[in-house]
Amino acid sequence: MTLIDLTVPSLQRRSLDTLPVAIIGAGPVGLAAAANLVERGIDFVVYESGDEVASSIRQWGHTRLFSPWRHVVDPASRRLLEATGWQLPSPERLPTGAELVERYLEPLARLEQIASRIRTGVVIDAVTRQGMDRTRTARRSSTPFLLRARTDDGVEELTARAVIDASGTYDRPNSLASSGLEPLGLPDVADRVSHALPDVLGRDRATFAGTHTTVVGAGHSAANTLLALAELAEQEPGTRITWLIRNASAVRVTTSEDDELVARATIGRRVDALVASGRVAVVDRFEIVRLGRTDSGVRLFGARNGELVEHDTDLVVNATGFRPNLDMLREIRLELDEIVEAPRRLAPLIDPNVHTCGTVEPHGFAELRHPEPGFFLAGMKSYGRAPTFLLATGYEQVRSITAWLAGDLAAATQVELVLPATGVCSTSLAADGSCGTSDTGASGCC
Repeated sequence: MTLIDLTVPSLQRRSLDTLPVAIIGAGPVGLAAAANLVERGIDFVVYESGDEVASSIRQWGHTRLFSPWRHVVDPASRRLLEATGWQLPSPERLPTGAELVERYLEPLARLEQIASRIRTGVVIDAVTRQGMDRTRTARRSSTPFLLRARTDDGVEELTARAVIDASGTYDRPNSLASSGLEPLGLPDVADRVSHALPDVLGRDRATFAGTHTTVVGAGHSAANTLLALAELAEQEPGTRITWLIRNASAVRVTTSEDDELVARATIGRRVDALVASGRVAVVDRFEIVRLGRTDSGVRLFGARNGELVEHDTDLVVNATGFRPNLDMLREIRLELDEIVEAPRRLAPLIDPNVHTCGTVEPHGFAELRHPEPGFFLAGMKSYGRAPTFLLATGYEQVRSITAWLAGDLAAATQVELVLPATGVCSTSLAADGSCGTSDTGASGCC
């Protein structure tokens, strides 16, 4: 992408059509956007903050999706790959995150049309318009986007005709504190607080073996970690598990028998069995206020029914969900729902109080538009704090967006998404009994 040269005023007058589309994030949805742009003949550059594509998925690659291969491969990407002889793995088999990367995303990123347009190790710190903050309106839609990028070599500024922000949410966990703010004392105990979905049975085994771990959160990321810790406890004496939740029960996990998502109900049954047997202790209605260090670990200070309470543990796993990084978009004119932090037109379709994975309607550029022309949130980031995202939905989002960028309004408007009756969601009970997570590694159902 073009570096800004302040000594060349002619850059101010360049047509937007001569500039590429900027894609932020080289995960499944970002690479799907690239594939769709290849098919449309539109230039692009993909910026990935990690040293490799799909850097977030690699962190939870040990987990298994419950969505089969046929639902986790983007159609445009599949067409490009199959043109080179690539074959879809067993359509009904459930891949792990690592398999998704190795057998699909890496081959996709190696395609000549895409590989030359990917830049890794580039962190986008801010997006704005060239020479304009968010308050200026005149000629805004014809002014290039400006991206401030940070690399090992320093800071540079880049221009683009449009921006698709598919940077995800995995690197932005929700707060442990019930207030939504970082709990007091967190910096003092940060070395004893783990991100969601640690590799308890593999890479992180030595950290959790023989210790008391408290998992905070009431979603499926928490459940997956509880199940893995319970297996570890069978193998490693002295391993203890506590499940700490803010409410009286974890309704998103301990689902009823008539849940249309059979695999999701299975998670609830397995976690319920661990609790009933005493292998997992539950601390409910605990609202964390502050953290403190003890000689052996962490002390959680909280409130329960108006009374101050404490809980001591060796380690904490923060499985409270994720939120989008909106700081980088401060100068972009966004129209976000005040609760979910998703695009305002999309929010009613994905409200987790109403919708599950299988009931979210297909949607495209129209629902993802903002007052900033040519700017789109896509993938998990477009869902804000809603945990109902699934990859197939993200693929349809970027298909519609890229059709709109190509001027094909008919294709952009005709959004379709065919899902099984149960949706495409996650389970910790894969075909082989292994522990699984969501399509994106985020908490929630899909």
